[in-house]
Amino acid sequence: MAEFVTQFGEAYAGTGVNAAHLNTVLGLKGGPVESAWVTALATPREGHVGFVVVAAPNVPLVPMTLFVNKATVTSDRHAATTWGAGQLGVASGVTDALHEGVIDRQLASSLLLITAVWIDPMADDDDEVYRNNRQATLDSLRRGVHLEVTDELLERGRAPFNGYFRPQA
Repeated sequence: MAEFVTQFGEAYAGTGVNAAHLNTVLGLKGGPVESAWVTALATPREGHVGFVVVAAPNVPLVPMTLFVNKATVTSDRHAATTWGAGQLGVASGVTDALHEGVIDRQLASSLLLITAVWIDPMADDDDEVYRNNRQATLDSLRRGVHLEVTDELLERGRAPFNGYFRPQA
């Protein structure tokens, strides 16, 4: 098997309460990602329960994918959006990555994926949550393959901002 190096990615898609923010860690079974994957699955915390992502009931993804919610589940509606639209968006983003070759299909069964996913408790459009999580998952996995210091990073570092804060000069 060709040497595989753990890949770390990040992406943001959409705007407002239906936006998605994802972090991904893709690594080999038998390595440190497996330890993290199993630990996260086996140690749920109130409001944060890791679960295996499926494309449909009884159809887990390959690579096996763990969904870890970054936002504490605050209501039945938020739970349904997280485990429904958010989870299926991640599933679709992973399968998109397989179709595009971002994840090598021949290597996929030897890999494990951890996704840390933000779903806003105020999210109000499940279709938009689905689309945004699908796009953010694919983008995060793409970045994991090609993560490097770029001119854009260096320029943005001079005037950083995010959806919650933009410094005033």
